[in-house]
Amino acid sequence: MTNRSYMLDTIQTVLLEQCGLNRDLPVIAGISGGPDSLCLMSILHKARYRVIVAHFNHKLRPDADADANVVEQTAARLNIASVIESGDVRAFADAEKLSIEEAARIMRYRFLMAQARRFKAQAVTVGHTADDQVETVLMHFLRGAGLAGLKGMNYRTIIHMFDPEIPVVRPLLDVWREETVVYCAANGFRPRYDPSNASLDFFRNRLRHLLIPTLESYNPRFREVLWRTSRSLAGDYDILTHVLEEAWKICVVQENMEFIAFDSSALNKQPVGLQRNLVRRAIERLRPEDMDINYSTLERCAKFIADSQQRSRLNLPNDLHLLREGLLIYVVAGDATLPIERWPQMPDDGNTIALKVPGSVTLSGGWRLNCERWNIASLAMEQAKSNDDPFQVWLDAKGISDALELRVRQEGDRFEPLGMDGHEMKISDFFINVKLPQRARGRWPLLCMGEKVVWVPGYRPAHSFRLTESTRQALYFSMTRS
Repeated sequence: MTNRSYMLDTIQTVLLEQCGLNRDLPVIAGISGGPDSLCLMSILHKARYRVIVAHFNHKLRPDADADANVVEQTAARLNIASVIESGDVRAFADAEKLSIEEAARIMRYRFLMAQARRFKAQAVTVGHTADDQVETVLMHFLRGAGLAGLKGMNYRTIIHMFDPEIPVVRPLLDVWREETVVYCAANGFRPRYDPSNASLDFFRNRLRHLLIPTLESYNPRFREVLWRTSRSLAGDYDILTHVLEEAWKICVVQENMEFIAFDSSALNKQPVGLQRNLVRRAIERLRPEDMDINYSTLERCAKFIADSQQRSRLNLPNDLHLLREGLLIYVVAGDATLPIERWPQMPDDGNTIALKVPGSVTLSGGWRLNCERWNIASLAMEQAKSNDDPFQVWLDAKGISDALELRVRQEGDRFEPLGMDGHEMKISDFFINVKLPQRARGRWPLLCMGEKVVWVPGYRPAHSFRLTESTRQALYFSMTRS
């Protein structure tokens, strides 16, 4: 873009279409005093946006106050309101054990978002350029990143760790840094230059001053090529995001601030790459401030999802873990209390409930057990063979007395699981074998006749009460949740 008028027209289109800004609503402009940000301020002003300039003085350099003065004076010259604040970045970095770069970024964005809320602004605009995009993509590539990192920055994005609603917009992502310098010179602005931008102590600066010039010796148009690649990958990422949204609706059964629960069967049906992205999204929602989700972490998660016969827990960085419980896989933050109402549980006020046939009893969490007599044994056999709901069962009525009850497990309870030819095992061992979560075992309802366990709802009936060819009458039990 060599023509300034063309540049202004193009950025105004970006402001409307990519950034989604409304001229009738206030917008915060984060202005450092450098050529990029002064160019941004001027273009917003020329495009007749309701701009409020915000400058955060990091107090990291002796001439930092001069930067603030330039921003304030330039804004006044354009008749734009400005807000100037400062903070002790070094003290914050030391207290939070952060790098100076990260501490400055956090304090700056917190300030900008505070001003956006104060002035009821529609967005915060920042002056990231095409050069910043190239450096960001290259940095993500070197550190290891997937499509989400290699697509680079968006024109409009929500940074959840700073605000869940106010977007950050970047109107200059199509503009090269040299163009902003030329623009400032043509419009009489005198930008401030931060000498720390030349320091090779910072990773981004080493990319800018050492690596990118070396790569340009192989391809003089390297920056342009990488910028175009990032835009192409951004389009691919949009497709992935749509697919991810649809898979999220299918796979996620419950979500709150402490955990996200996936249907393990639905999750396993997704391609491995999509599984990794679903887990990534869950981690980002639970820990929005933790952006370092590397490939090896996601690969461990994918192996955990596929390996249903082994571990029930996988520890992740940042006090997160994956937990397998029955048909669900949880991504859990810290020591979150997981819900128990999805399981049938005996009421807290009793360990035993008598059951009449026919009849029904109410349990905790909206669960209910119903019982009916079926006089057509062949129909019961047909239904039992086609049934895949473990909370429904048809049993031979012969030998089942009216002394039925639902109760919690007792010390020494034994069970003859269907399919084991009448061999008994302890209920405690059975629970372990079927991987019933520990926290659900104590009040899991058992259908019993005296000391004999007739059916473990959700799992199996007792072998001796199964339907056979000689069955004349059946009892049908169903456990449902309203």
